Amino acid sequence: MSEKNQNKKRVLTGITTSGIPHLGNLSGAVLPAIEASKKNNVSSFLFLADYHSLIKNINPELTHSSSFEIAACWLACGLDPEQVTFYRQSDVPHIFELTWILNCLAAKGLMNRAHAYKAAVAENDNAVDPDKGITMGLYNYPILMAADILMFKADIVPVGQDQKQHIEMTRDIALRFNHHYGDILSVPEAMIDEKKGIIPGSDGRKMSKSYNNTIPIFDTSKKLKKLIMKIKTNSLEPGVPKDPNECSVFKIFQAFGNEDEVLNLNKKYENGIAWGEAKEELFNLLEEKIKPFRSEYEKITQDKSYIEKTLKEGAQKALNISTPVIEEIRKAIGIKEFK
Repeated sequence: MSEKNQNKKRVLTGITTSGIPHLGNLSGAVLPAIEASKKNNVSSFLFLADYHSLIKNINPELTHSSSFEIAACWLACGLDPEQVTFYRQSDVPHIFELTWILNCLAAKGLMNRAHAYKAAVAENDNAVDPDKGITMGLYNYPILMAADILMFKADIVPVGQDQKQHIEMTRDIALRFNHHYGDILSVPEAMIDEKKGIIPGSDGRKMSKSYNNTIPIFDTSKKLKKLIMKIKTNSLEPGVPKDPNECSVFKIFQAFGNEDEVLNLNKKYENGIAWGEAKEELFNLLEEKIKPFRSEYEKITQDKSYIEKTLKEGAQKALNISTPVIEEIRKAIGIKEFK
């Protein structure tokens, strides 16, 4: 078995590099992961999921620029590369070797049940070929995600509710591997912040690069305000009580505000706050939270060599951990030297 400090829990989080960092990334991954990394009992693995991006994006310039922007985002928001293992997925080839090994164990029926694949098939409802336009990348996405997690024997994976199924699949695949080859892979647990839920985008759907409804983190104050004012709301007039649970503005506010701030806005909803005023409250909150990050981001993005050096050093730390693990796995499956 590879060495692992049993007093520390390994927490692993990644962001797909297929667009500009947005509020959903900040609330769902960046800030919680940075906060967790400061705990003495946590060993954090934070990575840029650049190969995952190829599933959604075949624009090489976008993949490259997004990797840079997301790396800068982590660092600008307070990530300490000395305290975590911060790396590009593409810099750790062992992940892709493990992906193939897991492909040979994962049940096709399990992949058939993946939400993303089923949704893509549903969109082809009237097509002669139900798999029209669906790539093997999309189909095998959960296996690459499993390899990301299992390669570093992660104990905890912070995810949104929509990613819970992928962790369940990872657990299934790890247990199947261990059943055949011995107790080698750690079986991870999902960590879901039920309070925050899924951050909605400007159109009310999940904030996602795929839907083109994101609110970028590092836009100017003017652009941020403009995007917030465009968030879709219903037609209820000022003075009419409004349901915060059905409101994208409130849900975004809830993800970033403290308990008192959220309770205060909730009362205003009960009293019939006007939509313009609610959006103004959201803008003021976000501007206060983001302003210091924006300033740091502008500094960091001026020095590409610093970001590259940081990621290369992080890759070496990752390889120091993945190398003995992949050697252990190879021996277990019978791929080893003749002696």
